[in-house]
Amino acid sequence: MSNESAPEIVISLEIDDPVLADRLATLLGSIAGLRLAAPGEPAAAAIVSRDHDRAASPGAFELTPRELDVLALLAEGASNKMIAKRLGISVHTAKFHVGSLLDKLDATGRTDAVAHAARRGVINL
Repeated sequence: MSNESAPEIVISLEIDDPVLADRLATLLGSIAGLRLAAPGEPAAAAIVSRDHDRAASPGAFELTPRELDVLALLAEGASNKMIAKRLGISVHTAKFHVGSLLDKLDATGRTDAVAHAARRGVINL
């Protein structure tokens, strides 16, 4: 067996969200054989934000106070009917808010919206 260790893999992070970038840097920094690239240093691989264009526009993920209320109820697994009852709004309005959340969070469904919001630090689970 050889004592030579495998070469270190250098990874760059190109993520606009500072909270997500810090979390990834912490996780990746703890993996043996990986190193984060210094600014301007060439890297073997890059982790790039998928939402680059959306994250660059101001307010892309700003949610209204009502949307935050709806999101909290979604995180509890509430249906549109339950959301409407708890917030004193119509089911139609609840559906509208859920749809708006799905659009703003670029989510494919209710669970995905909660997951996206948690990853972005909008809600804590």
